[in-house]
Amino acid sequence: MTNELTWLTLSALAMALYWIPYVINRMALQGIFGSMQNPSDDDPQPPPWAKRAKSAHLIAVENFPIFAALILVAHVAGISNAVTAGAAALYFFGMLAHYVVFTLGIPYVRTVAFLAAGLGSELALALTILGWI
Repeated sequence: MTNELTWLTLSALAMALYWIPYVINRMALQGIFGSMQNPSDDDPQPPPWAKRAKSAHLIAVENFPIFAALILVAHVAGISNAVTAGAAALYFFGMLAHYVVFTLGIPYVRTVAFLAAGLGSELALALTILGWI
């Protein structure tokens, strides 16, 4: 397995786990069975960190298909080099940093982390696939 596919797998696994903190908070607020009910306007409001964690998770879910598509195109095309491996690692660590700092409420760092992960890594992958770098 290539480094890029390893980072893709780790990124998918991380994204699959990002929901856990805010769901545990929902269980703490509503109880296990209450948290399994359909959401209602009467539900207790989660604290700001839980709302941010949910938003960070949704951002990861929205961005992941682009990253995955680029990694898979590179793999099918047989493109694997230092740029693609580095971009894949940057995506993983950038999105992880984005999730953590967004959840903690650190405003400027979350934007930089997202730009590195979302724009930087995906742009590097796309330009490498196209043979432009």
